[in-house]
Amino acid sequence: MTTQQAPAELPVYTGKMTAGRKLRAYVALTKPRVIELLLVTTLPTMIFAERGLPGLWLIVVTMVGGALAAGSAGAFNCYIDRDMDKLMKRTKSRPLVTGEVSPREALVFAWALGIVSIALLWFGANPLTGVLGLGAILLYVVFYTLILKRRTTQNIVWGGIAGCMPVLIAWAAVTNKVEWPAIILFLIIFLWTPPHYWPLSMKYGEDYRNASVPMLGAVAGAKLVSVQVVLYAYATVACSSCWFLWAGPAGSTLAPPS
Repeated sequence: MTTQQAPAELPVYTGKMTAGRKLRAYVALTKPRVIELLLVTTLPTMIFAERGLPGLWLIVVTMVGGALAAGSAGAFNCYIDRDMDKLMKRTKSRPLVTGEVSPREALVFAWALGIVSIALLWFGANPLTGVLGLGAILLYVVFYTLILKRRTTQNIVWGGIAGCMPVLIAWAAVTNKVEWPAIILFLIIFLWTPPHYWPLSMKYGEDYRNASVPMLGAVAGAKLVSVQVVLYAYATVACSSCWFLWAGPAGSTLAPPS
């Protein structure tokens, strides 16, 4: 995995650095609020794939491994985007901007979380789950952060694929394969992401323009954004309808796991 160096130096934190403050800074690097949203889709998918409650060990390993994978991706993102984060009001308090964590510390932390997460998913669940966990990290760090984010208004569309991965990881952890129900859930989240985020990007449009990030909500007019949001919302509803038609009221059209 390659990372880029930010051209501008960041400050070194000069306040009192207690162990608790340092710990909170490391936790902030993982973007815990994003992790919460990802885990919300993980456990229900595992329960559906199992048609009941999976084993406690498998639940713990998958949830912890998934959280660490997301935390690793978040920390890599903070490391790579530290130059733009200091230009945006909503990110100027991130640990790398304030100097509470150094770039080297953040990079080592990100690698450590990534390695541990893949090992947990690989050996605690199965190799397919580990591969999907690695794929999720690469999609967010390389595909979204390094390639798309600063180059195209479609960044959140395709970059949002990383946020859809928890359902595939959860399904694979239980069944050791990826099946159509998981793919449909993946598509629902994929289609939901742009209409969810573009209105937020309009709210933070000045931030994105200051950082030269071509987020659609920051560079396009409200009319165009509204049309895109409505179209994606309709597509999300259509895909959700396919899910209910496929699964049925009690999931009777899906063969139980062998």
